Amino acid sequence: DLNGRFLTVNKASLKGSKVERAPRQFEPSSRIYVGNLPWQVDDARLEQVFSEHGKVVDARVICDRESGRSRGFGFVTMSSKSELDDAVAALDGQ
Repeated sequence: DLNGRFLTVNKASLKGSKVERAPRQFEPSSRIYVGNLPWQVDDARLEQVFSEHGKVVDARVICDRESGRSRGFGFVTMSSKSELDDAVAALDGQ
């Protein structure tokens, strides 16, 4: 848990992908969606949490354009698929 909130961690999927289309081939992604973040968590804190499970390439908390306030979710890119899998296994639901 992070500041008393349980994280939701899933592999990120492409925006707007639909089931009825023929499956497309994509490069394996090392990007993770992280949901249910406490409002106080910033990019640095998100990176710190995930760096315990491997090398973090990028960590971003998504913020509201007008207010600048966190929207409660973000994305983390890990350096390898194995580190991504380790982070998801360790942090999902924590």
